[in-house]
Amino acid sequence: MKRITSLPEAQAFVARFIDGSHHRIVALTGAGISTESGIPDFRSPGGIWSTRRPVQYQDFIADEASRLEDWERRFEMMAFFDKAVPNAAHAGLTALARAERLTCLITQNVDGLHQRAGFPDDRLVELHGNATYATCLDCGKRAGLGPQRAHIDVGESPRCRTCGGLLKAAVISFGQQMPEADLYRAAEAASACDLFLVLGSSLVVHPAAQLPAVAVERGADLVILNREETPLDSLASTVVRTPLAQTFAKIGQEQADIP
Repeated sequence: MKRITSLPEAQAFVARFIDGSHHRIVALTGAGISTESGIPDFRSPGGIWSTRRPVQYQDFIADEASRLEDWERRFEMMAFFDKAVPNAAHAGLTALARAERLTCLITQNVDGLHQRAGFPDDRLVELHGNATYATCLDCGKRAGLGPQRAHIDVGESPRCRTCGGLLKAAVISFGQQMPEADLYRAAEAASACDLFLVLGSSLVVHPAAQLPAVAVERGADLVILNREETPLDSLASTVVRTPLAQTFAKIGQEQADIP
């Protein structure tokens, strides 16, 4: 396993992704790519989920107080999301997709930064959903978060204007089943890639943590770009320890220069 800790070496290494020999690249992103945009890792020590009891999905369904508590946390997170901007690593992944190198981007993040960086929706799999909007649990209709603030302020759970069903931020909550279609797409992409990139994920949250191993079993090369060690480092051909935004700065600039 090659270990890269020098920023110039890391930048030269990732620059080869654009015009290298890999044509079916799949990437998995975790909290580490978004922390460099100013979004806290909510699962880390001191984060929201380490200091407050998670609201379980069944509690959200059954209990008004739990729903209101969950909504308050969503607004707290949105304060961070609204201030954040995509960084060069987000832009670099978009550049790889535009260059027809990156076939699928699987993300554990719910902040919507990949979309704001222009990443194509048809190549994006959001395993944990998206916290920047709400959906109706009955009819599936999408709704903005901002207009729901007035309901929360008077102690009422927001309801769908179309069917009256409960509205919930479009994230996969604790205890909620992950969409099988998204899991299938992610697994299929991992099985078919020739290079699997991990960016900013500790690879301890399943099922996403299994995907790099699936790719390696099918013959793909594995590159892990993460500041800390992960349980799958031994499977990687290269491990990069440099900051993601700086590492992808040159590729990200190429993306910014595209009209």
